[in-house]
Amino acid sequence: MRATAWKLMASAAQPRGPLRPLPAALLPPIPLYRRLLRAHRRFLPTEMRLLGDEYVKAEFRAHQDVDNPAHMIGFLTEWQLYAQKIEGDSWVGEKLDPAKIEKMSDEQLAQLYELMRAIRNRDESGGAE
Repeated sequence: MRATAWKLMASAAQPRGPLRPLPAALLPPIPLYRRLLRAHRRFLPTEMRLLGDEYVKAEFRAHQDVDNPAHMIGFLTEWQLYAQKIEGDSWVGEKLDPAKIEKMSDEQLAQLYELMRAIRNRDESGGAE
């Protein structure tokens, strides 16, 4: 996302005066990024935290130049849902929604596969807690 797009998203979460209600409670990119890293630090075992932190950092870097507002909102919404799950511990044992998998691009499916391989490699090397 371009710097201006990041600023627009950040300003969208700010109050607009007494007559305008706040938009949906979607966190701007930088506070969401910080929330994710804090959630990893508080709720994940060390090895999972390191893997998760790497993934979050890579994804946010990769999406800095995105112009499409719908894509930005979808990106931020999914990461915010992820943060809520990590904080609430409801992610343990949860399977991915088949409808979301159907909507994924080939590149996203490849990323998901690489993530699965990294987790399995960690488990096989005795890193499972």
